[in-house]
Amino acid sequence: MNTFSEENYLKSIYRLSQLAGIKVSTSAIAEALGNNPASVVDMIRKLSDKQLIEYDKKKGVKLTAQGQKDAIQIVRKHRLWEVFLLEKLGYRWDEIHDIAEELEHIKHADLADRLEHFLGYPEYDPHGDPIPKANGKMAKSYSVTLADAKTGNVYRVAAVRDTSSDFLQYLHKLEISIGTQIKLLEKIAFDQSLIISINGQEQVTVSSKFGENILID
Repeated sequence: MNTFSEENYLKSIYRLSQLAGIKVSTSAIAEALGNNPASVVDMIRKLSDKQLIEYDKKKGVKLTAQGQKDAIQIVRKHRLWEVFLLEKLGYRWDEIHDIAEELEHIKHADLADRLEHFLGYPEYDPHGDPIPKANGKMAKSYSVTLADAKTGNVYRVAAVRDTSSDFLQYLHKLEISIGTQIKLLEKIAFDQSLIISINGQEQVTVSSKFGENILID
C-alpha cells in the first residue's frame, strides 16, 4: 500500500507526463510539488524500489505499468470527489480542488465505484478533465489552448489548466465556465494579449497567460 506522500508523487508524475511527455525531470517534480530536489530524489529511490517508476539520471522519471495504474486510480478518485463536492454539496469550483486533494487518499476497495455510480458516471470533472473509469479508460482530453487559437473564430471552453482559486475566481468574475462560448477577436502583437468576447456579449482584454490556461473545443 502506498503512503500519502507516495500517492502525491505518483499523481504529480502522471500529470506532468501528460503535459511534457512520457519521462519527467526531477526538477519539474520538485517545482510541481514545492519540494526541494534532495527530498524528490529520496522519494524517487523509494518509488523505484517499489517498482512504481523507472529512473534514469539523464532521461528522467517514467511510471511503470503498476505506477501508471496506481496514479490513474488516484486521479480518478480526485476527479470524482470534485464532482461530488460541486454537485452534491454545493461548493464553488474554486473550492473543490484542495478538499479533493485530501479525500483522494481514502482507501476503500469499492468507494470510487460506488461514488461513480451515485454521480451517474460523469465523464468530466468540473474543471473539464476526463475522469478515468475503473479500467483506466477515459473520455477525450483537450490540449488546444485559447492562446493557440485563430482569430475570428468562436470556441467552447472545454477545460482549464490552472485550477488555483485565484484563476477560477477570475473566470467566475468574467462569467466564464466550462461550456462558455468565447470568440477570439484579436491577438496583440506587442505582448500576445487577447481581445475576446464572451457568449457574444462582453468584450475584454486578457493576458497571454490567461489564454494558455483555457483549453478549447
